[in-house]
Amino acid sequence: MNFSAKQIVFISFMLFSMFFGAGNLIFPPFLGQSAGTHLWTALAGFIVSAVGLPILGVIAVAKAGSFNELNQRVHPFFAFIFPFLIYIAIGPGLAIPRAGSLAFEMGLAPFLPGHLVGNPVSLLVYSIIFFGLVAWLCMFPSKLIDLFGKLLTPILLALITIIFIKSLIDPIGTFAVPKGNYETNPVFQGVLDGYLTMDALAALAFGIVISNTLKAQGVHDNKKRSLYMMYAGLGAGVLLTVIYLILGYLGAASSSLGQTENGAQILSNVMTHLFGQSGTFILGLVFTIACFCVSIGLVTSCSQFFANAIPKIDYKKWVIILSVLSTAIANLGLTQILRISVPILGMIYPLAIAIIFLGLIDDFIKRYPQIYIYVVSFVAVFSIIDTINKTFLANKWSGVLDILPFYMEGLGWIVPALIGLIVGYLIGTISGTSSENKNHSR
Repeated sequence: MNFSAKQIVFISFMLFSMFFGAGNLIFPPFLGQSAGTHLWTALAGFIVSAVGLPILGVIAVAKAGSFNELNQRVHPFFAFIFPFLIYIAIGPGLAIPRAGSLAFEMGLAPFLPGHLVGNPVSLLVYSIIFFGLVAWLCMFPSKLIDLFGKLLTPILLALITIIFIKSLIDPIGTFAVPKGNYETNPVFQGVLDGYLTMDALAALAFGIVISNTLKAQGVHDNKKRSLYMMYAGLGAGVLLTVIYLILGYLGAASSSLGQTENGAQILSNVMTHLFGQSGTFILGLVFTIACFCVSIGLVTSCSQFFANAIPKIDYKKWVIILSVLSTAIANLGLTQILRISVPILGMIYPLAIAIIFLGLIDDFIKRYPQIYIYVVSFVAVFSIIDTINKTFLANKWSGVLDILPFYMEGLGWIVPALIGLIVGYLIGTISGTSSENKNHSR
């Protein structure tokens, strides 16, 4: 079956909505206000990592055929444990319950009487309704292309477009002087900001949803499915880029409205300036739709993964389990979960990026399959040491780890990855291993 351009656009809309959550709304405005007159160079760096890495992740999964196939190139045990860590960390362990909490804080709390905002019953009732709707819609994964592509994404894009046009008609203010690293090296700082979104993990997780959706739409040929996944990734990348440019501009123009501590406050100030009291409602609607879309995408992808990994529990039961668990965590233990999940995310993110780049250059390294295991092993050892240092030792080892280039910027794993690449290549060359004399399925 061949997809039309219109169908590819809808798949791109679907993937965009799954990526674009509350964090993606908050980061660019804060970058914009901090970068000031250096906005566009800082945004260029931000887009390289915040858009480039996730889309490369989708392409790497598409090239390999599946996330599991990509992980199998390292080791069967790695293919078992690594996806579990990803799906737990970005699913019920962090992103899903956080999305429900943020939807409440930005979408409903501003309109509640003061005595109800801090009442735990308010969040409980809201999260039960929120995740109840999420679970209901996730029961029909084949319908997600219609839900995202034809309804939720167009509404979200229309709202952001209206905000942008209003900001042009009624200018907010001028750009301020850049702060800190945004003044001396805005491109690199933008790259680091985009890196911290950790959306590359979501790209690996969402591949299963896009692939299954294409199958449900009648695309059963593996090569065609991989090609359409790449198209969807590129389409989602274009949308993300445009929205990040708009949000970054709004943040940079907001400096005259006063300095704030985070992107949510910046957007609140901007919306109040542009639309008055109704701005709070519009912003709440944007946050709610964004959090709702991400929650649906994450519950669907996690449920499909766990249903494949543990087939005794089917997909629909996993949807219910994850939705109930996310409701409980959003109400009872999100702070504690963050303390656990954030270090795990920090530990596995370098591994995810390493896997993505290995998948992209597989055509050049497939004769040396040892490269996969050595790159991943070296990066894993560094990530574990770094996580122990930051989480349990109060950075006591940082004086030693500082020797690694870019360590202070959060990119200390690059050198271990390069060493692993060289070691794997040398061992592969010495042993004479190649695709012709060793079975190495692709």
